[in-house]
Amino acid sequence: MMSSGEERGAGAAGADSASVGGDLVLAIGLAAACVGGLAVFLNAAGAAGSGIPVVPVATVVVLVVGVALARWSVAPVRRRYRARTVRAAAVPAVPAGPPGPGDLGDLLVAPQPAPEVPAVAEQALDHAGADPDGFEHTVAALCARDGCSPVEVVGGAGDLGADVIATTAGGLRVVVQCKHYCDGNRVGSQDLQRFGGTCFAVHEADIAVVVTTSSFTAPAEEYAATCGIICIDGEALAAWTELAAPPPWEASGRDHASRMSTA
Repeated sequence: MMSSGEERGAGAAGADSASVGGDLVLAIGLAAACVGGLAVFLNAAGAAGSGIPVVPVATVVVLVVGVALARWSVAPVRRRYRARTVRAAAVPAVPAGPPGPGDLGDLLVAPQPAPEVPAVAEQALDHAGADPDGFEHTVAALCARDGCSPVEVVGGAGDLGADVIATTAGGLRVVVQCKHYCDGNRVGSQDLQRFGGTCFAVHEADIAVVVTTSSFTAPAEEYAATCGIICIDGEALAAWTELAAPPPWEASGRDHASRMSTA
């Protein structure tokens, strides 16, 4: 099967051949007419016995006809050559061989860069200087600093225990409850029980975390260990914030039921 370029080439060649044949027929016919007219003229002149110089006149006529035929036969060739040149210029050149990497520049899509982790200012991690609502935002900023995206602050009325929901770089869903308590106010087992009833079943957490600025009671820690909730007290929070400890979802050698509390 011929390609479209080959078909166009074959069509052009056929058209040129037909044109040459037509030109040849016309040239032969014109030459025959001139020769016949010249013969009639010579016979008539000889029969009449006129004093017209027959040989010079015949020579001039033959030369004129020859020049006309030569110019007429050359002109179509020039026209055909120009036509072939135009057609060749109109057909784009097809490179031989497989395309190189540079030839696919318009087809290749540059990979999109991964979203950058937002920069977090130091004041955004001032847990002690924040109020209870602001504490949720400082914990969210801490999650964002350590590579979570997206990070949402969802605390408020009807939050069912979830204050921050974040997704780690590895795709883990982290659900955090924030307890901004003073040193003398410890997080008790009832707080853990309410959070334990919703963090996995309702919020579908892969990792459930309770973060406080104070500490946990022993019953709260026991319940957290039983349910697989990670507890982060004030000292552990400071270590996490200062990069002295890994984030809860990256703590090496610990499972989800581990306690990060230093109490």
